[in-house]
Amino acid sequence: MLTIKSPVFEKTYQEYLSRISVVDFKTIAEKLGGRVDANGIVIPFFGKSYRISSQGIMDFHGNRPIHAINVVLSKYILLCPQENPGGSDWVSYRDFKDAAPFAGAFANQTEKAIAGNFSGNLDKLVKACEQMGSRPPNMDLSYDLARVFDALPRIPVLFLFNDADDEFPAQCSILFKKFAEKYLDMECLAIVGWLLSDYLKQAGGGSNPTLM
Repeated sequence: MLTIKSPVFEKTYQEYLSRISVVDFKTIAEKLGGRVDANGIVIPFFGKSYRISSQGIMDFHGNRPIHAINVVLSKYILLCPQENPGGSDWVSYRDFKDAAPFAGAFANQTEKAIAGNFSGNLDKLVKACEQMGSRPPNMDLSYDLARVFDALPRIPVLFLFNDADDEFPAQCSILFKKFAEKYLDMECLAIVGWLLSDYLKQAGGGSNPTLM
């Protein structure tokens, strides 16, 4: 994906780097599931590693990711909680306290988009999930497909899909751990879902990502 360096995006990016420049990576690395090296902190996002420092956010090929990824990685570092929150409950996006302004877009751009892209193509969706390194959940669920993605080390995503049948259209649900709100704000959690939709579409052979 190409990065579109609009003036607004560039200003936001530089503001994040300025705030990141005062962060002690060694104090947050374990809490965030990252690792510190000589050039910054390394955080995996949907299986791809990125290095974040005051000098920039780059993948391991030296490329700056798209703006949406920059925002999520920056907030993940800047919002690092003092203590790792407990709990194991899965919740839908709309169940988060501050999700209302983004809930409609999340449903349309993530859940409904995935259902539409893979309706009648369960085999393709299974292969796309495997290609993205997802894993089965450690619980019994009555869905045609149930997988867990590690969006970030502390942000697992539970993916549930039922294909279309004679009575119902295809349906997709995306769930987060309740504690995800301690690591990312609602805009960033919405971006995580949106990017998952884009990545699955691309892994399934589609193109034209919707996020910049």
